[in-house]
Amino acid sequence: MSQKIYRIGAIGHTDAGNYGHGLHIAYKGVENVEFIAVADPDEAGRKKAMEETSALRDYADYHEMLDKEELDIVSVCPRWVTEHLDMVLACLEADCHVYCEKPMTASLADGDRIVNTAKDKGLKVAVAHQAVYLPTIQAVKKMLKDGKIGEVQAIHAHGKQDRRGGGEDMITLGTHLFNMMRYFVGDVAWMQAHVTENGKEVTAANARQATEPVGSVAGDCVNSYFAFKSGVSGFFDSRKDQVGSSLRYGMEIIGSKGMFSLRGGGANELVIYPHACWMPADPSQKWEPMQIDDTPLFGGNQLAIVDLINAVENDRKPISSAEDAVAALEMILGAYESQLARTRVDFPIENREHPLAR
Repeated sequence: MSQKIYRIGAIGHTDAGNYGHGLHIAYKGVENVEFIAVADPDEAGRKKAMEETSALRDYADYHEMLDKEELDIVSVCPRWVTEHLDMVLACLEADCHVYCEKPMTASLADGDRIVNTAKDKGLKVAVAHQAVYLPTIQAVKKMLKDGKIGEVQAIHAHGKQDRRGGGEDMITLGTHLFNMMRYFVGDVAWMQAHVTENGKEVTAANARQATEPVGSVAGDCVNSYFAFKSGVSGFFDSRKDQVGSSLRYGMEIIGSKGMFSLRGGGANELVIYPHACWMPADPSQKWEPMQIDDTPLFGGNQLAIVDLINAVENDRKPISSAEDAVAALEMILGAYESQLARTRVDFPIENREHPLAR
C-alpha cells in the first residue's frame, strides 16, 4: 500500500435512507485516510454524522461538497435507492471513487450507467455486500477451490423469510446471497423462477413498493433456479412469515464429497458435513462447526474500504464491484422477467428496465 492519505467524504440523507448500515463510519481504524466532509440536507443528521466521523466540514448539498472539496473516496450511504444514481454519478464526475450502499440501483439500466461511467473515467465503485469480504467467506472460497467438499454441484440459498418474505426479502437481503453465489461459482447463464402472491401467479398488476424505496417488488413466495456457466445449479427460496425466520437466512453449498452450511446475518456461521451422502440415521456422520473468524458483518465495511484502496492502487476490480452489484440485481429482476414471460431467461437480460415498471 502506498503512503498516500486518501481524503474521504460521505453523502447521507436523514429520513430518506439515512446513512445505510454505517457506511460513513467504516473508515475508523483505516490508517491512510482522512475524513474531510459529510453532506446531508438535514441539519441534525448532518451534525450527528460529523460527530461520528470527526469530519472537518459539513454541507447541506452534496454537489457543493463535491465542488469545493478535493476528495478521493466518497461513501454513498442511504439505504433508499431513489438518489443512488444521481449521487454516484456526481461523485464520479468529481473524479471520486465510490463505496455505495446496496442495492446500488433499482434497474439494470441505471446500474449499467454507473458501470460505464466509472469505466470511462478510470474510477472504482465498490458496493456494500459486506459479507464477501469477511475472513470466513474468503476461507470458504479457498476451500472450494482446494476441493474441500469435492466438485461443487449446487448452491441452495434461502432468504430470511420474515414479514418481508418473497419479493422484498429478495431485494433487501437476497442481494447479499446472490452476490455471494456468484463470488463462489461465477456468472449465470440463464434462470427460471416461479413467483406467487397468496398462492396465485404474480402478474405485473401485483407490483408494489417495498417497505423502503428499493424499487418495485411483487410476490410473497419466490422460487428461483439458476444455471451457472460453471455447471453449478443454484436455487433461491423465500416465503413470507416463516417460523424461525431469523435462522433461515444463508445457504448450503453441495459438493460431490460433502457440503458447507452458512447461516447468520452475514451468512458467516460455518459448519461442514464431510460426507458424500446425507445420512441422518447414522450418528457417526455429523455436521462439524468450523470456527474461522468472528469478525461481525459490520466489520466487512472496513475490509471493503481497505480492498477498495488496494483496487485503486493496483487498478483492479474491488471484490464487490459495481459490475457485481448489477449482476446480483439481474438475478433478482430475472425472477420477475421469468415469471411474467412464463419461461426461462437468458443472461444478460436484453431489456434493462425493471420488469415490473414497464
